[in-house]
Amino acid sequence: MMLMIMEKKWIFPFVITSIVCIFFLVSSFNMGLVSSVHNINSIFSIFPMGQRKPGYVESKIESGSPLPPSGPPIPRFAYLISGSKGDLEKLWRVLHALYHPRNQYVVHLDLESPAEERLTLASRTKNNTMFSKVGNVYMITKANMVTYRGPTMVANTLHACAILLKRNKDWDWFINLSASDYPLVTQDDLLYAFSALNRDLNFIEHTSDLGWKLDKRAMPLIIDPGLYLSTKTEVVWASQKRKLPTAFKLFTGSAWTVLSRPFIEFIIMGWDNLPRTLLMYYTNFISSPEGYFQTVVCNVPEFAKTVVNHDMHFIKWDNPPKQHPHILSLNELGKMIMSNAAFARKFNQDDPVLDKIDADLLGRVNVSFTPGAWCSGKLKCSEVGDINNIKPGPGARRLRHLLDRLAMKAYLGQDQSLASGAGMARDSFVALLSKSSLRPLVPASSLSANTEER
Repeated sequence: MMLMIMEKKWIFPFVITSIVCIFFLVSSFNMGLVSSVHNINSIFSIFPMGQRKPGYVESKIESGSPLPPSGPPIPRFAYLISGSKGDLEKLWRVLHALYHPRNQYVVHLDLESPAEERLTLASRTKNNTMFSKVGNVYMITKANMVTYRGPTMVANTLHACAILLKRNKDWDWFINLSASDYPLVTQDDLLYAFSALNRDLNFIEHTSDLGWKLDKRAMPLIIDPGLYLSTKTEVVWASQKRKLPTAFKLFTGSAWTVLSRPFIEFIIMGWDNLPRTLLMYYTNFISSPEGYFQTVVCNVPEFAKTVVNHDMHFIKWDNPPKQHPHILSLNELGKMIMSNAAFARKFNQDDPVLDKIDADLLGRVNVSFTPGAWCSGKLKCSEVGDINNIKPGPGARRLRHLLDRLAMKAYLGQDQSLASGAGMARDSFVALLSKSSLRPLVPASSLSANTEER
């Protein structure tokens, strides 16, 4: 009897205490003292919880190893592939060799190419099942006149950049190629190798040591008839020469580049007047495609520190004066591979070396797309599978070795961008590459759950 009385005495205080606790808990929610579910979980995590029975799914997740961290995001590229008279089949082959549903593509046959060729390219692009389904291939139907070595080539490149920015800004790097270029790695290789890179990097071969170009290019004045004529003619040389500029420093290098989207936006939108000023200056400059982008990027401190002194190409030049590239053949295939470059030029149409590259480096057969992890369907690459799944192969390893070498050159102060007064501090440049290049190749599994070594 006494025990029952004591139990009843405890009931009332227990009920009152419970009500008060509930009141304070509700009040704390209203007053914002418990701000989120995360805070509640953190409070309860202080206290040890009873072990769940092994039959629960939660216990299986918690008892296992922690999930691996997700890898760096896979980038996207935006390409310009341009050609002229007689380049239709070359351009079509390059487009298929480079194609990946993640990327964006602009193709252009200039005004010198026959109307029949341009109409054929437009029809092929429009009627291609893959291109129509994905919608990432665009042809410039209003062709531009492009003069070799003239400023119209720069204007055409800027035109393509503007189109790409208008159509889709979901890309990281812009790559300009011609129908005479060809890839030495698959797009899966390229996407993998660039995945861990800082998205602000610009791959532009450049130097401030103009040498013979000072007298032969910087001082002469030319006029490009492609600016005002509908037929292609050679540039016109003026009798007078001009002085070297003092408002900015001239740089020269390769016309083939890999440019970051922030730099492209800077050039196209031009919140600083320098891109426009230099565009007008280079209007009368011979071989302006080999100087415009170099001079812009190296005269802007914000972008000078992002320059990597390489154009990602293998090119065999005449020597001297390194003005005209040799036509590549099977004899140079070993050197192409050893260069670790992503692209090579210049190739003749349907040269046997292209078939060898397709077979040995790209795994491309029967004029199809270059195989990648995105390929699906009964016929290889006839359907689009998972575009976030990539299969890096030997080409990815070669590219990473090239990036390692570029980073080491920068670290040792051997890069022209460090010695030329471009404004790039050594530590700043190395920091941009160090997360990916100054380390061993990461295993493919670290990039994404679906990535595998091929």
